[in-house]
Amino acid sequence: MIAYGHFGRPVLVFPAEGGRAWDFENNGMVGAVADLIDAGRVKLYCVDSADASTWSDRGLPTEERARRHDGYERWILDSVVPWISGDCGGAKEIATLGCSLGAYHAANVALRHADVFPLALCFSGNYDPTAWHAWGEQGDATYFHNPMAYVANLHGAHLDWLRDRVSLLLVVGQGAFEVDPTGALPGTRAFAARLAEKGIRHELDVWGHDVPHDWPSWQAQLRHHLPRFC
Repeated sequence: MIAYGHFGRPVLVFPAEGGRAWDFENNGMVGAVADLIDAGRVKLYCVDSADASTWSDRGLPTEERARRHDGYERWILDSVVPWISGDCGGAKEIATLGCSLGAYHAANVALRHADVFPLALCFSGNYDPTAWHAWGEQGDATYFHNPMAYVANLHGAHLDWLRDRVSLLLVVGQGAFEVDPTGALPGTRAFAARLAEKGIRHELDVWGHDVPHDWPSWQAQLRHHLPRFC
């Protein structure tokens, strides 16, 4: 994990598929919001992914990928979150942020653990792991890490709590690679519709046909949206 900033709202940053903690800086994302970091409005905590041994390992059946991803989530909750809390001088609400596959991570962990992560900022994501070259029998591990599946069945007191607790920002472009091969544009629209069905707070922001699935787009989108949340 790499931390940027000295004060402000803590934001846990997931990298794009297979990425490392330094990717956010190397791809201009830290520089895009340097003014917020320098002003003490936000602190970014960038972590490594585990995608190579989880969702991106097409040699594994989908259920095993989901089980391995569960171990990655436990690392986030048991190691990363306490470190962030200590670095911030005590327990604080942490926002999540991610681009591409990182957007899925940001949304999934916020919906599953809204007590810790009440806000997710998601750029160009696809939120249905069963669409990612899935194969093999799928069980509980896949279901409970598939926001498109479990959100559809939310009800009762837990749904009421989520409505009060969590908020998601879903941003996507309509340019190159946002439809094929990533499925980000249709996936984001479908996820927004699913959240709307359940009355879960979210915002859908669709950018133009000149906005592709790439780092310069995410830089502009982050500059546009992050100041509202810190």
